Amino acid sequence: MLFNNQLRDFGTYKRIAGIDEAGRGPLAGPVVVAGVILDVKDDFPGLNDSKKITPSLREELFEIIMARCLDWKIEIVSEKIIDRINILQASLLGMKLVAEKFKPEPDICLIDGNFLPKNLELPSRAIIRGDAKYAAIAAASILAKVTRDRIMLEMDRKYPQYNFASNKGYPTQEHLAAIRKFGIIEHHRRSFNPVRQLEFDF
Repeated sequence: MLFNNQLRDFGTYKRIAGIDEAGRGPLAGPVVVAGVILDVKDDFPGLNDSKKITPSLREELFEIIMARCLDWKIEIVSEKIIDRINILQASLLGMKLVAEKFKPEPDICLIDGNFLPKNLELPSRAIIRGDAKYAAIAAASILAKVTRDRIMLEMDRKYPQYNFASNKGYPTQEHLAAIRKFGIIEHHRRSFNPVRQLEFDF
């Protein structure tokens, strides 16, 4: 169905780049942006928005997509940049960097959401809930999500008291309680209100 949508709406293009991000909402960790160009003649059973499939299927599709796509790019935007320019602008920056790294350039970039990066000179379209509509965006969502989850697992090994392996940096009660008990670390987004408020309370 996702490939049918892509062929129906953008069938005149040969290189369709899907771009999506993971990690806009968490209190800790980077935002990860991925871009993927798929061969529309290929088939990826189970491909869907990364939020709608199991972690094990995400991992399986991650490896398949990386091996069989025409091209892929991943950009990791740090917590410091997020704090400096805000999460929306950090996400858009990552999307612009990903789009501009494709060589040769895509015929069009399909970007999940309702905003486009400023000064992006490539043909592009913002698509709300695009990861549930177009195969290339769904594939990008999987690469971004799996990459970010792996980063959070590495952080968990270094800071096990925050249980990043489970909460992935999101503002769960457990995570907030850990911040109150152990304080704020370098990977927390200090511009986000729960962190900023808790930091002020220390």
